[in-house]
Amino acid sequence: MPVATPEQYAEMLDRAKAGGFAYPAFNASSSQSINAILQGLTEAGSDGIIQVTTGGADYFAGHTVKARATGALAFARFATEVAKSYPVTIALHTDHCPKPALEDFVLPLIAESEKVVADGGNPIFQSHMWDGSAVPLDENIDIAKELLPRMKAIRAILEVEIGVVGGEEDGVQHEGSNEALYTTTADVAKAVEALGLGEQGRWIAALTFGNVHGVYKPGNVKLRPELLGEIQEGIAAQFGTGAKPLDLVFHGGSGSTDEEIALAVRNGVVKMNIDTDTQYAFTRAVAGYMFQNYDGVLKVDGEVGNKKAYDPRAWGKVAESAMAARVVQATQQLGSHGQSQS
Repeated sequence: MPVATPEQYAEMLDRAKAGGFAYPAFNASSSQSINAILQGLTEAGSDGIIQVTTGGADYFAGHTVKARATGALAFARFATEVAKSYPVTIALHTDHCPKPALEDFVLPLIAESEKVVADGGNPIFQSHMWDGSAVPLDENIDIAKELLPRMKAIRAILEVEIGVVGGEEDGVQHEGSNEALYTTTADVAKAVEALGLGEQGRWIAALTFGNVHGVYKPGNVKLRPELLGEIQEGIAAQFGTGAKPLDLVFHGGSGSTDEEIALAVRNGVVKMNIDTDTQYAFTRAVAGYMFQNYDGVLKVDGEVGNKKAYDPRAWGKVAESAMAARVVQATQQLGSHGQSQS
């Protein structure tokens, strides 16, 4: 079963943490990007996570309508079907759901999974993210506490964000102070007191250590991945657990150095989101193709062009392969390359 069962997904995350690597989580917004991700994971011999945002779900549904839950279900059903042809295991995840989108994104999807699970099936998505970074911490945690029992009941995992990732993703933008970009141990302790450490349902945490969504050059953002280790130590000491009690997620990693990524993984990151870099790899390949084949994709000077050149499948294959190569690179950076359990 290429799409992980809840038990397989939990095992994937446990295996990553124990083995000192992380799974890349790639945002998809079209069937082409899903295929590119599956191609890249297969070439890398890596399992991974494919995820969809509110904006991606809107696009899957059709850009002239507003039906993001429908789009997310279409994403999941397409990925579930085509993944059967690839020898890797994937998990499906919804990324960055802010409070205004709960009612038309995550909550309907949880309800759909509840129906499937009641009939003896597995949840449609293996995890969902509640992004409460734009609301006060207490409200953020309260909403997470409401969601967690429903997630546990369908054997899915909840991702929460404690802190603020700067920049913008799919219209969700944060302009907080620089201090807000760095999660504190006290903030995490408050979340642990409310959500437990797995007994109330499994959750993973996107802690912030200077992360910024979008495009920036290495060195332009002050990342402090060592902060993750300090928080892990603080939580372990306060709650009497073993080392690295938290399963962590790395958001806003475009432009990060290999050393920053490696340190974050050593400090408990088991999932790293990747979007900007794969978007660029896809579009850069399309741009290159168009420039190189301009007289075939365009009807220049009264000519008729070349149907084989402007067939969307021709440049689509080039774009997918370029994106797949960036997927492979991500698996190498995170250490999941060659680690597929399939």
